[in-house]
Amino acid sequence: MTGPIKAGILGATGAVGQRFVQALANHPWFEITSLAASERSAGKKYKDAANWRLDVELPEDVAEQEVVPVDPSKVDADIVFSALPSTYAKKVEADFAIGGFGVASNASAYRMEKDVPLVIPEVNADHLDLIEVQQDERGWDGFIITNPNCSTIMMVPTLKPLMQFGLSSVNVATMQAISGAGYDGISSMAIMDNVVPYIAGEEEKMETEPLKLLGTFDGTQIIDADIKFSASCHRVSVMDGHTEAIWATMDDDPSPADVRQAFLDFDPGLRDLPTEPERTLIVRDEPDRPQPHLDRNMGNGMSISIGRIREGIRYVAMGHNTIRGAAGASVLNAELLHKKGKL
Repeated sequence: MTGPIKAGILGATGAVGQRFVQALANHPWFEITSLAASERSAGKKYKDAANWRLDVELPEDVAEQEVVPVDPSKVDADIVFSALPSTYAKKVEADFAIGGFGVASNASAYRMEKDVPLVIPEVNADHLDLIEVQQDERGWDGFIITNPNCSTIMMVPTLKPLMQFGLSSVNVATMQAISGAGYDGISSMAIMDNVVPYIAGEEEKMETEPLKLLGTFDGTQIIDADIKFSASCHRVSVMDGHTEAIWATMDDDPSPADVRQAFLDFDPGLRDLPTEPERTLIVRDEPDRPQPHLDRNMGNGMSISIGRIREGIRYVAMGHNTIRGAAGASVLNAELLHKKGKL
């Protein structure tokens, strides 16, 4: 690499967009060259357009950048990170890919398209080779890659080391933070002193996305994993951090000690990606861990903490939903793209 890779952020003023700014502001490989948002924000300095809500200081050089429209002709970048709403992303992300941009998307619009990689680098890095299929089939000069739903991404890395035991079915119940709904996604009157036992579309994503993520790339397509998933998703009064109770059935019937050791031994082998945590999976042996308040920032928000491994096999997994589950996941995907020579 002779110089920094130019990076744009689509939907830069929202909750996930701000996490992209945080992740990229001092990145050793990427330089933020374009901040794109809606027409009401375009033309303003970023500090005036974004209601900055993170507990870190807004970088001064980013604060002074002018926000541009979400338009390929207005964005100066080699790769764009999309925090766009899915209904809007469907057309806009394709426009950027047609225009020759790499698109690392956090939106759900293209996740389940057969020729679009849905990637967690520690789980299925080889699926990035689907990009060539995508470009051939669609005639795009650029491409789209996606990361999974914020709840799916907390679960699937914990399942990867269990596949050696013949993983056959998974049940999961989530307790999801309110930040997953965005700044305006759920009112305080609806969530305070309450649990909401429904999140639109969430259960379907958790039951379908893992099949693609844990599937096999045969050179032309992804063959879904043969695993049955059942999910029940709930919104709880926690700011950041999705917690999941997971029940895993395996043909080899491993013991809790076997499963714990499999988590400890898990080594994705990525090496030297700036956003990669020292350990993707962190095993907590305390009886009351993991907890969002105590564990969500492990590995700079990129680690997934696991505890309460019991007979069954049952365990609890938890991670930061807007870092590991959103912006950080897309940035890690882009780092892997660069390492594999696809940028």
